[in-house]
Formats: sequence, structure tokens, C-alpha cells
Amino acid sequence: MIEKKSKKGAFLALAFVAALLILVIVLENTMKPTHMLFTVLKKGAVYALVATSMNLLNGFTGLFSLGQAGFMLLGAYTYAILTIPVADKDSVYYLYGGSTVKFSLPDLFGGADTAPGLILGVLLALILGGCVAALVAWLIGLPVLRLKSDYLAIATLGFAEIIRAVFQWDKLGPVTNGANALKNFPTFSSFNITNANGEVVLRLSTFVAFLLSAICITIIVLLINSSYGRAFKAIREDDIAAEAMGINLAKHKRLAFCISSFFAGVGGGLFAMFANQAQAKNFTTAMTYEILLIVVIGGIGSISGSCIASFLYVAASEWWLRFLDTETYIGSFKVPFLRNGFRMVVFSVIIMIVVLFFRKGIMGDKELPDLFRKRAKTKGKAGAEHA
Repeated sequence: MIEKKSKKGAFLALAFVAALLILVIVLENTMKPTHMLFTVLKKGAVYALVATSMNLLNGFTGLFSLGQAGFMLLGAYTYAILTIPVADKDSVYYLYGGSTVKFSLPDLFGGADTAPGLILGVLLALILGGCVAALVAWLIGLPVLRLKSDYLAIATLGFAEIIRAVFQWDKLGPVTNGANALKNFPTFSSFNITNANGEVVLRLSTFVAFLLSAICITIIVLLINSSYGRAFKAIREDDIAAEAMGINLAKHKRLAFCISSFFAGVGGGLFAMFANQAQAKNFTTAMTYEILLIVVIGGIGSISGSCIASFLYVAASEWWLRFLDTETYIGSFKVPFLRNGFRMVVFSVIIMIVVLFFRKGIMGDKELPDLFRKRAKTKGKAGAEHA
């Protein structure tokens, strides 16, 4: 019976994702491409992946890490360095006389202007970006994962700041371009289909962002529902009891840390595609705090909550409240408070209200299928009582 319910829940989830992807394609090809909605959807999809990866570590394993921005930076730079076309490397690295990386992954498969070169080059670069982040996580995890709670958070936060400073080091300029931005690599807009005249006939930029994020989040969900996921949850609840049950704490903590970092690295590559550039100064501590805030608002231990909160956070902070930053006059009377920066004041108040009324976040530790089951049970009981 339980297995039947889980299969039904998985089918409903897949159907929902498929319908969402179709809706995204329809909206993207019927509305103006410059509409703010698509910026929110793309950034929200990227943040949903990164928040889910952070929730895997903080919510499901109980390890309080604040190094997400650092791993995103590693993924973003790896992606950018490996996908800048060879013909554009001299112009991008003009301050350093060219790049020491003399190849481009899309060029190896025919170029970014061909379907195989674009798809295979981008996918391989994103995976390698995740692998670089996971490798670094494994290395720093050896000493850092011996720490607990706040000490682990401080150590990983320090790592993120060190990584950001190192990547801006002028000596590494031929590889990272120093403090300058890396550009000219394939972005989400590169997946739009054009005709012989260069006119876009089918827009897929938002669809690609959703598709890649959905695939990664699905893999994380499958992992959480596996035996490894149950081991992670056991460590979160009581690591001493988990060890007594035969769970290797060091192995599973390191595994959770590396997997979370891998998907953060992939998210960093997607963020570079969204921003059309990769620059170390964008991956600040504030970005980690944004992701942590999304996890808390959505619900620690809820993948659905992280995804919903990501879109709500991006939409509220960058779209719905933007009018509050514009000075407004009614006749000759100036409306008080409406000025640049007031948007974030109101947004902060909204966040405080949400946290006060939803102590465990919007979803708590529940998922969307759980709410549907609960609603179905309530209807069933009401029908039985009425009968």
C-alpha cells in the first residue's frame, strides 16, 4: 500500500513538472521576452537548485554550512573557463595576453553555434563545474567536518571568502582573468532557436533553466528517499544513535557535503549563464545568506518549500516591490518614504512577519504530495461523516 502511494506521488510530481515546463515554453513564446517575469523565473530556478543543495546539507543531514557561495563560484568559473570560444579568449583575457586554457568544450564538439557543440559542451562544463566544487569540498571536508554547529558554519564561511579572494588574485589572471569578468560563453539565450536570418523562432532560454534545475532537484529527491538519505536523516536526528546503528558518520557527512557542493557548483554554472558573466565579486557572503534565508522561509527539511520560497523571494525582492524604489508625486506633494532602498526595508519587514507566523517555514518539513494526501484524507472523513 505504501509503495503504491509513493509511486502515485512520484507520477503526480513528474506530471506537475512536465506541465510546468510546457507552461514555461508557452509563456516564453507568447509574452514579450523582456518581461520581468522571465528574469524572475530563470533566477528563481537557479536559486531553487542551490537552496535545495543547501537544504540537503543543513536540513536533511544537520550540518550547518555557510560555504555555498564559494562552491557556486567554483562551478561558475569552471563553466566559464571551459566554454569561452577559443576565438574570443584573446579579447576576454586581453589584460593577460590570452588564456592558458587553449581549448573550449563546445568547440571540441563542433562549436557553440551547433546543437551538438552547444548541448554537449554546456552539459559537460556544468558537470565538471560540479565535480571541481565536490573535489574541493572533499579536501576541505577532511579537517572541517570534524567541527560542529557554529564552528562548522564559521569555517565554511571563511573558506568561501578565501576562495573569492584567491580567484581575484592577479597571478591567476591567465586562468581566472583576475578581478575582471569572464564573458562570451554560452548562456540560456544561446538555446533559443533561430532561422537563417538570425531571427528567433522558438525561445527556450527559460525552459532550459527550468529543465536543468528540475533534473538536478529530481536527483537530490531520489537521493533523499534512498538508503543514503535515511542515513543522513538519522545523523541529523542523533549522530550518536546513528553511529550505534552502524552508520559511518565521517563517511556519510563527507558524502553529504560533497554532493551538496556538487549541485551548488552546477548551480553556480547556471547562475553564470543567467548573469551572462562570471565574476568573483558577485559570489559574496550576502549570496549565501540569501540562500539560507530561502531555506528557512521554505522550511528546513522540505524540498518543495525551498523551491516555492526561491521564486517568492526573487519575485518579491526584484519585481513586486520595485515600485517602492521610485519617487512618486501626487500633484506637488511628494509621497514620503518612496525612494531608492525603501523596497528592501519593506521586504525585510515582510520576511520578519513570515518568520513570526510560520515558525517552521512555509512548508515546515512537509512536501507538496503530503499536503495533497492530507487534503484527500480530510475530504474522505467528511464524506464518511456525511454518509
